[in-house]
Amino acid sequence: MKIKTIFAAVLLMLVCFGNQAKAQKAAIKTNLLYDATATINLGLEFGLGEKWTMDLSGNFNPFRFHEGRRWKHFMVQPELRYWTCDRFAGSFFAVHALGGMYDVGNVDFLKFKILNADFKKMKNKRYEGWTVGAGIGWGHDWILSRHWNFEFEIAAGYMYTKYDKYTPVNAHTPYMKDFDRHFFGPTKLALSLVYVF
Repeated sequence: MKIKTIFAAVLLMLVCFGNQAKAQKAAIKTNLLYDATATINLGLEFGLGEKWTMDLSGNFNPFRFHEGRRWKHFMVQPELRYWTCDRFAGSFFAVHALGGMYDVGNVDFLKFKILNADFKKMKNKRYEGWTVGAGIGWGHDWILSRHWNFEFEIAAGYMYTKYDKYTPVNAHTPYMKDFDRHFFGPTKLALSLVYVF
């Protein structure tokens, strides 16, 4: 029900967006995709120049779910943006860095390949580690009203991760240790609700 409500609100915002706004100085935002996965997230963006902004986003999920499922993680992602028109309105190009830690396990809905085949089936296994990376992206801000925007962004790049593998999920000693992987692919996907000051 929550996902349907969020989807309906997003569609309503896209239909109702207003006129071009004047260039603003700062914004605060939440990524609705993270919200849908119970991940606490916040983004702050501020102007650096006529067409440049700095966006700093972070997310945190401290929760353990029923049946031993884990999706615990935190990540920070600083990003420099160049706006093709006014800042906080229209399209932008971006370059970002990222870093974070994770403790993920006993989930079987990730049936596609992530990083390597070890992540293909995560049922009864747990992965604990850290990651760093960088990427480039493109996005667009739709103005909804004087202070509200809706933002889409997609990015790709490189990530490096180092982790330990545990089985069963609640084991305290890893049975395979110090894996590292290199990954080229998506590094960001955002559908964000933005409040512009």
